[in-house]
Amino acid sequence: MPKRVLLGLLLACGLMAPALAQEPKTGGVINAVIQPEPPGLMLAMIQNGPTQMVSGNIFEGLLRYSPKLEPQPELAESWSVSEDAKTYTFKLRKGVTWHDGKPFTAADVLFSIEMLKQTHARARTNLAQVDKVEAPDDYTVVFTLKQPFGPFLGIFEVGSMPMVPKHLYEGTDFKTNPYNNAPVGTGPFMFKEWQKGSFIRLVKNPNYYEKGKPYIDEIYWQIIPDAAARSVAYETGKVDVLPGGSVENFDVPRLSKLKDTCVTGAGWEFFSPLAWLWLNNRQGPLADKRVRQAIMFAIDRDFAKDVIWNGLGKVATGPSSSAIKYYTDDVKKYPYDPAKAKALLKEAGYKGEKIRLLPLAYGETWQRWGEAVKQNLQDVGMNIETIATDVAGGNQKIGDWDYDIAFTYLYQYGDPALGVGRNYISSNIAKGQIFNNVEGYVNPEIDQLFADGAIATPDSKRKEIYEKAQKILVEDVPVAWMLELQFPTITRCKVKNLITTGIGVNDGFKDAWLDK
Repeated sequence: MPKRVLLGLLLACGLMAPALAQEPKTGGVINAVIQPEPPGLMLAMIQNGPTQMVSGNIFEGLLRYSPKLEPQPELAESWSVSEDAKTYTFKLRKGVTWHDGKPFTAADVLFSIEMLKQTHARARTNLAQVDKVEAPDDYTVVFTLKQPFGPFLGIFEVGSMPMVPKHLYEGTDFKTNPYNNAPVGTGPFMFKEWQKGSFIRLVKNPNYYEKGKPYIDEIYWQIIPDAAARSVAYETGKVDVLPGGSVENFDVPRLSKLKDTCVTGAGWEFFSPLAWLWLNNRQGPLADKRVRQAIMFAIDRDFAKDVIWNGLGKVATGPSSSAIKYYTDDVKKYPYDPAKAKALLKEAGYKGEKIRLLPLAYGETWQRWGEAVKQNLQDVGMNIETIATDVAGGNQKIGDWDYDIAFTYLYQYGDPALGVGRNYISSNIAKGQIFNNVEGYVNPEIDQLFADGAIATPDSKRKEIYEKAQKILVEDVPVAWMLELQFPTITRCKVKNLITTGIGVNDGFKDAWLDK
């Protein structure tokens, strides 16, 4: 989509602003598309985008974040920081209950932290700077850090650190706990039913602690595997909300022009999604840096941006999105250069060994991208075999390191200490998890730089450290960075106040209402 058209759409969405001053109306049902169907809803164990989108309205974190990434109260009503920046004290809301009626207390926070260290790769990394966590009473939690950690207040978003009910998970096998399939949170909506392949139904939490919220009675997350059918569902009025990424990019301009339709690019500020190819560094041809560099030169990323993603993106320069702190583009460049790719493959002694490519089963756009990358790599002489799988099967293969090249996109969370280092530090290599260092990259210098960058002061020192890390990573190509992605959200204009935070739809339904 031309920039001026997208800008016009975003400006048109500004017409919604006066509605924010209206008195919200209660009642009604919102139908939203979820694509693809989540592999599960237990947010402490599954961090796929679709899981975060649905379950972020069931579970909650201690904090929310504004579009400017400023911390806001959620389960914690206030917080304070000691003068030495090593002690953070959170005061929890009183009167909060889990969906089964049990009280939420500091004991749940302490339990959640210990569980997440085992089940949530990003939380484990984020908590590495924590020396101890204590609960002096039922409504106070005190984090004591080993040393000051500048991004610490950015780790408490619902997808990064969801609170889990201690009384339902303590002493159980987390992976087989039956509540994984019927999640119990503290959020504005409660899980009601899941008809696999059809819909996920959430209902209003009548005992929610924010008086009067949520305004909506129910949310139906409609599961519609066919891309064209998702667009038709919106056109015919079956669905009211198309979250970012739920329709193919080539349909966005047409749908945006429909009557009573509003479009916004907001709600992704916390995430800054970056797409790349996992490259299995452990064995075979991809263990050679020259082969990995050849892959970067072989892939036409401008074609992907302009043709496959309809201009909704930006070619990535390395491990950091240009939207987050300490980004630099002063790194080695990888323009589309098939001749250079062939030369590097020859130098590396590549003999035509089979390389397995795992596309991302997120719809036609991703399938087209998989085909384009396969063709690019075959054009420079690589023997590529596509392995077709569904989302759950792909997650399983990636977590088991049973792949050579695999598509993904990950969130960056505003700071390299929170959303970048996790994918490259060797301490975050753990089989069975899919959003850590699954490529198996090991570089002690990178480990040290990310360790130093997380705690360095002032910001100018952090900038220096992270710029050096970016230069090293872009030279080593542990993964093949593709695009910074853009995901516009399309809604009926009667849906008000849905996007109010830096994670958008993922926690937006508690504020949303219908102008009936």
